[in-house]
Amino acid sequence: MITQGEKNHNKHLDLLQDYKIHLIKYIETLEKMDKQSEFARKWNENTIKERKQEVMVIDKILKNLIRFQG
Repeated sequence: MITQGEKNHNKHLDLLQDYKIHLIKYIETLEKMDKQSEFARKWNENTIKERKQEVMVIDKILKNLIRFQG
């Protein structure tokens, strides 16, 4: 039987995974803008770098946490 804590744990892992997917799509959008404009490339450079680092941290968190088995 799955406990309330296990449900919350899995729910939060799912939310973290959804956020990671959102960040990846956001990065892709910024990179598309970069290809169209030199100004956008300079403007988005730090944002893209920071979001990629954030995705790496989320990956580490997700890989190190164990999903409860029901």
